[in-house]
Amino acid sequence: MSTLPKNGDRVSDSAIVSATRIRATLRGDILTGKLRPGTKVNIEDLADRYETSHIPIREALIGLVSEGLVKREERRGFFVAAFTTEVLEELIKTRCWLEERALEESIANRTVEWEENLVLALHWLSRTDRYADAARQQLNPAWDERHKQFHQVLISACGSSLLLRYCQEIRDRVDSYRFITESANPAPFEARPDEHRLIADAALAGDTKTAVELLIKHYRQTLEIITATFASTSNAPDGTD
Repeated sequence: MSTLPKNGDRVSDSAIVSATRIRATLRGDILTGKLRPGTKVNIEDLADRYETSHIPIREALIGLVSEGLVKREERRGFFVAAFTTEVLEELIKTRCWLEERALEESIANRTVEWEENLVLALHWLSRTDRYADAARQQLNPAWDERHKQFHQVLISACGSSLLLRYCQEIRDRVDSYRFITESANPAPFEARPDEHRLIADAALAGDTKTAVELLIKHYRQTLEIITATFASTSNAPDGTD
């Protein structure tokens, strides 16, 4: 007897492709704050928006559950994962562990090409406006891409594609916290010195100890700014008794 599934029992290839595309779009919307933390994801609305059925939408959401970006609650549906300081602290701690090793290995394995790429990444980052508007309420997408590129190039010579992937996944999660925080309170981020240049200078000089210390300090200061903003927001009066 044949054990092959009937057509109606499996997800079609087109649905899989659609789910992959939708997952990437939803992931981007969550990481950039377009879908706010804690909000319910309406499958009907998404199906209408993407002109597709519920199947690829659900497949995409299940994939995002595995990434920790979406939560699935019994009988209630899917929700964008809420932001908490505990999760952020764990992300930053893990990021420091992973990128400390990645940076050490990159400096040890440095080549002329790696140095040139790092100098170029720093150059373009420094020449790009951080904000897209005068009110500084919206990050410039070009700056964000060049910021990601700088940090990726910095550790790109570590010799492990798997380590680089893990670092990138955590970076995206941390950035989602930063997007939300910075749009509400850009001042603490603007006031920071040019930490990227200091990190790059140490790395290019082969000063592993200083480069790692500066990188970890950079991430921990980001943690302090975000948690302070969260605290001030939660303690702010809401106008009700």
